[in-house]
Amino acid sequence: MSAQRINPSILSADFVNLEAELQAIATADLVHVDVMDNHFVPNLTMGPPIVERIQAVSPVPLDMHLMISDADRWAPGYAEQGAYSVTFHAEAAADPVRLARRLRDMGARAGLALKPGTDPEPYLELLPEFDQILVMTVEPGFGGQSFMPDMMPKLRRFAEARAKLGLDVWLQVDGGITVDTIGIAAEAGADTFVAGSAVYGGIPEDRIADLRKAAAAHVHGA
Repeated sequence: MSAQRINPSILSADFVNLEAELQAIATADLVHVDVMDNHFVPNLTMGPPIVERIQAVSPVPLDMHLMISDADRWAPGYAEQGAYSVTFHAEAAADPVRLARRLRDMGARAGLALKPGTDPEPYLELLPEFDQILVMTVEPGFGGQSFMPDMMPKLRRFAEARAKLGLDVWLQVDGGITVDTIGIAAEAGADTFVAGSAVYGGIPEDRIADLRKAAAAHVHGA
């Protein structure tokens, strides 16, 4: 995979032609799959049966983002289906470390997501337990929202902790990522970027290349 990973969100894809939309992002690193339950967030998307079909036809691995309640119960099922990465919300897990260990034991990368209002401090010392931290740059639940630059200090805290501990933890951002905002996140330490309309709003292959180039030009610490 690339040093700056671009993970298109199929929340912005044409669901009637989903297999074609997946093939259109074959140059991406992973496909970001948003699972919403109309409880943890006020929206409803998809569940295990649809994800299973996506897994079967996707040209790139699945990067699951579970915006659901009771993640301890439901997250392992997506790892069992073969998802490459399963990210659950800190606010929805009774025991994030235990759940992350279970996901890893099942062969998936374990990710922890934080809403904009969630304090990062309790999770900094837990970084070794995770493969990815997702700093939400919008309120989770809907696509097409504006990027929140005030989340960059939180992202920098994780980047500093990662460097201090010498870890290879991916730092992901999700929400409002475009060619104009991706550099801001990259400079703050992000290396994995979720983009929906910024990819599917044009020719996906070209949009992915533009985002990758913009991120590479603003690598943290470069």
